Amino acid sequence: MWYQNKITELIGLDYPIIQAPMAGGVTTSRFVSSVSNAGVLGMIGAGYMQPNELRQQIKEIKALTTRTFGVNLFIPEQPKISEEEINEANELLQSIRNGLGIKWEMPTYENSSTFEEKIKIVIEEEVPVCSFTFGIPSKEVINELKKHNVIVIGTATTVNEAVINENIGMDAVVVQGSEAGGHRGTFAKGAQESLVGLMALVPQVVDHVTIPVIASGGVMDGRGLIASMFLGAEAVQMGTAFLTTIESGAHDQHKTAILQAAEDETMLTTVFSGKPARGINNQFMKELKSRENLIPAYPIQHYLTSHIRSEAARQNNPEMMSLWSGQGVRLSKRQSVNELITGIVSQVNQLLKEF
Repeated sequence: MWYQNKITELIGLDYPIIQAPMAGGVTTSRFVSSVSNAGVLGMIGAGYMQPNELRQQIKEIKALTTRTFGVNLFIPEQPKISEEEINEANELLQSIRNGLGIKWEMPTYENSSTFEEKIKIVIEEEVPVCSFTFGIPSKEVINELKKHNVIVIGTATTVNEAVINENIGMDAVVVQGSEAGGHRGTFAKGAQESLVGLMALVPQVVDHVTIPVIASGGVMDGRGLIASMFLGAEAVQMGTAFLTTIESGAHDQHKTAILQAAEDETMLTTVFSGKPARGINNQFMKELKSRENLIPAYPIQHYLTSHIRSEAARQNNPEMMSLWSGQGVRLSKRQSVNELITGIVSQVNQLLKEF
């Protein structure tokens, strides 16, 4: 059967579908467990979580599902930023803060010790799958996870990055096309040089690695899944399609924006976090677009704007929120997780009959 392959066997899934690990509150316990209970892989987006929050959520999900789920972690980045650069960035953001009625607060920065603590929690809580974005962990971290039977999955935006993931020992690699919503996983080269569309990228990666390839970027339904598999992928990772589900923890304004957007309304921007990410164009992006060259590198800008985004969400103001979305946005639907998965499987079955 089309849904039985290396990925479903390796992870223990009914269907070769992975819910993208969207950090920032989208991947609630209810949401992740609903995804896993539907026979696909639910993922906790733990990039911005504190260790104690991660441990608590893992325990909550274990109480809600006996199926496989995973945790996604961001590789720590600590760029050297001067106080002058931070002050310039703060000046750019001050008028936006004033508009929202909030004051500047010094953010708390994550460091490498927090990352190491999260790795320890994944092992101690016996989480079946751990994936990584924004780079690759050390060989020692990979070996330690695999020693405890944790399946490790990397992220790549080019053939070279996929090869690096295989060489470090990843069990599989998510290949992220330029259509994908949210942050780019690029780490080996510049972001602009790594904007390769999924249809072009997947078969080239498949020809250069032996580990299973997971296609991500613009995949919204059964057509995208079966097309990815014909190109050589063993599974797909879907973000935007899951964002608008009933169980998703995304803000209602975020869901509404996606459901009302067109494919030409998303764009890549660094203004929210300092790292290129695809989202629906809004006032925040427009105001800072001409001054992107003054924005500090990730994760500094992410922390500088965190209270702006959280206050905008509290005020139901989508113009100041990061409305991450992929280019397949017109295909979004308001439906349950189970309806999404059932619809995808039914569509694939029908397509194969007609092929």
